[in-house]
Amino acid sequence: MGPCAGGAVYSPAMTDFIFMVDDTSYMFVTGPEVVRTVTNEDVTKEDLGGSSVHAGGTSGVAHGSYPNDVAAMRAVRTLLGYLPDSNDRSTLPVRPVTDDPDRVAPALDMLVPDDPNQPYDMRDVIREVIDHGSMFEIQPDHARNIVTAFGRMEGRTVGVVGNNPQTLAGCLDISSSEKAARFVRFCDAFSIPLVTFVDVPGFLPGTGQEHGGIIKNGAKLLFAYAEATVPKVTVIVRKAYGGAYDVMSSKHLRGDANYAWPGAEIAVMGARGAVEIIFRGDGENVEERAAEYVERFANPMVAAQRGYIDDVIEPRDTRRVVCDDLRLLRDKRMDVLPRKHSNIPL
Repeated sequence: MGPCAGGAVYSPAMTDFIFMVDDTSYMFVTGPEVVRTVTNEDVTKEDLGGSSVHAGGTSGVAHGSYPNDVAAMRAVRTLLGYLPDSNDRSTLPVRPVTDDPDRVAPALDMLVPDDPNQPYDMRDVIREVIDHGSMFEIQPDHARNIVTAFGRMEGRTVGVVGNNPQTLAGCLDISSSEKAARFVRFCDAFSIPLVTFVDVPGFLPGTGQEHGGIIKNGAKLLFAYAEATVPKVTVIVRKAYGGAYDVMSSKHLRGDANYAWPGAEIAVMGARGAVEIIFRGDGENVEERAAEYVERFANPMVAAQRGYIDDVIEPRDTRRVVCDDLRLLRDKRMDVLPRKHSNIPL
């Protein structure tokens, strides 16, 4: 709620969640005066380490910012309502079931546009699936191309991850990979089941991403999902291409239940890009070959035939199916090989 500087900033950095208050909260290792003395850079406290920096799109250190102290404390109370007392799954809070687990959500049939290049807000999809009014988003203003939130299914806490096509077409990049990986690791540490909604065209291309270490940072999310032993249910809403498909809680990362909507596209890459590589140097019949690729691969059936998808479900039935699986997986146990600790790609 106030300033935190020098070595003291590592105290909040070691905690699970950091909330800040606008205009009064600051975090920095070296303050504006030191920065001015050493680098001749003139910067204010807010621009150096205010809530807009840490909870916004710059550093991603904080998990939320609020206009005043009361709003921040209210958010803390809300967050604690989702969290267990310990890593024992028996301590997960359970609320009275006020939303029918078998509720059909016809709005889901219309939320995702037919045009695969048209954006939509994944948060609208998530709200239709989880218990009404139970969504609490983590880092909503940072890496907006992916959504991380706590919600409830049948009154029980779940962690929700979903690509958001409204920003960067839902591509995974360095910031979104780290954001989601951190959230998945937390959920696994405290035995909170994971529900993942996939609409990802791939990793964001560019020299900035490659030179910034997208390989290692993308591997953090892959590692987090692969090592998670909590129940994992995945729904492919629209696109699932290439390595980004693998990373988003696929069957290859020990997903317990993986579903796809009828319009899902699961392939190595988009039709036009694939055709240009397969038939490189041959500029004829590109559109015809792209249409053939779409017909053969831009659907969930090939993945279902190979066992990578458990079922193709109607969008309106998503809540019922996910609730059934979470109920079935409630007593899931996985033996972990004894070791000192894992070596996550940091």
